[in-house]
Amino acid sequence: MKLFNTLTGKLEDFKPLNPPAVTLYTCGPTVYDYTHLGHIRTFTSNDILKRTLTYLGYNVNHVMNITDVGHLTSDEDAGEDKLEKGAQKTGKTVWQVARFYTDYFIDTLKELNIITADHLVKATGHVTNMINLIETLQKKGFTYETKEAVYFDVAKDSDYGKLTNQKLEDKQKGAREEVYVDAEKKHPADFVLWFKKVGRFANHQMHWPSPWGEGFPGWHIECSAMSMKYLGETIDIHTGGIEHIPVHHENEIAQSESATGKRFVNYWVHFQHLMIDGEKMSKSLGNFYTINDVKKHSIEALALRYLFLQTHYRQPMNFTWESARAAQEAYNKLKESVLSLKTPTTRTSLSNEKLTKVDEYRQRFDEAVANDIQIPQALAVMWEMLKSNIPSTDKLDLLFDFDRVFGLKLNEVTEEKIPEEIKKLAEERLKAKQAKNFPRADELRSIIETKGFIIEDTADNYRIKKI
Repeated sequence: MKLFNTLTGKLEDFKPLNPPAVTLYTCGPTVYDYTHLGHIRTFTSNDILKRTLTYLGYNVNHVMNITDVGHLTSDEDAGEDKLEKGAQKTGKTVWQVARFYTDYFIDTLKELNIITADHLVKATGHVTNMINLIETLQKKGFTYETKEAVYFDVAKDSDYGKLTNQKLEDKQKGAREEVYVDAEKKHPADFVLWFKKVGRFANHQMHWPSPWGEGFPGWHIECSAMSMKYLGETIDIHTGGIEHIPVHHENEIAQSESATGKRFVNYWVHFQHLMIDGEKMSKSLGNFYTINDVKKHSIEALALRYLFLQTHYRQPMNFTWESARAAQEAYNKLKESVLSLKTPTTRTSLSNEKLTKVDEYRQRFDEAVANDIQIPQALAVMWEMLKSNIPSTDKLDLLFDFDRVFGLKLNEVTEEKIPEEIKKLAEERLKAKQAKNFPRADELRSIIETKGFIIEDTADNYRIKKI
């Protein structure tokens, strides 16, 4: 398998530390508002990566975090706490807000058939681990303390900036003065490990005792502490959106490698944004849709998943309702193919030519997904295979095998239950056709359609479908 590694900027052969085991950490949501389609595309991309690894024979140990404390409106430790902001907006406590939006997030994952992480871990449940990690950094001389917070001192880390390949002085030049709130902060790139319950956070609802006084953890320290607890000091793959690269993931590397003296992550995989009308879909811009909005447009969650499959994870994608409806039509066609292929037939031995074709389709699919997860290419192989002349039983076998990566629940597709009244009208129409009473057959077709069903004639029979 090959993966594009953000750390090196190259497509690399994937070599896990302890094959076939793979350790995977994926950045999860900050649960202060609804999970929107931009998030869902990222989480679907995580799922496709995980399914691909499993399909190729790896055993994946997957950790995803739930950020329910410590994430400010600016990734550079400025602005208000996102959970507190959500609480003010809804009139609930931060704990209620976190619980409500965590549940909504998990329900959204289920709708999209996204496999739940082996360890779905909340930041608030791992504060002790974070404090221990900060203490390790403090003992090694990588921190300093102000009246407001405990900071990581980036000047002490000679490798700081290696994920973005940006020097410390360049970060200084590109910094915005308005994001600095602590007068005792030494360098603009220094980041908070622990916020003290003083000043602007004197009334912060979430707080814990620590060696530096009551307070709460910074956002960046959370992922390092939780990944180390469940996956060890060095992990195979860490993923996230591209917006995490310059600050959050840069800081994760700095604090983790300073604490352990080891490489933190071997392969960094980042997903491009979902755009709407040419802009990033985001809560701050207020231009986002949720899964509920999608369903209101009569588009299934799995059709949305199909839509995401059509663009490579390293390419930005522009969401439109037209493209979503087209994806629904394609998904309907795919489900119809499954039903058609499920028609009982006797499996016959394959000719050498068709056996070769089956093997070729499987090989081309494997090559596509193993080459930096080229899912659009894999979809093209699938549709070509469905149009081929290999037997239906073999098509179905391949389709279900491919769907181990796609995750479209094709093996669960079943005929819709047709009411007895519609079945009787359809039989009456068939008899009218056989008697060459075509006006009556057309009349019955119209009656059936007004009741929400459609008749599709086949060579010697018909199929009934719900409109």
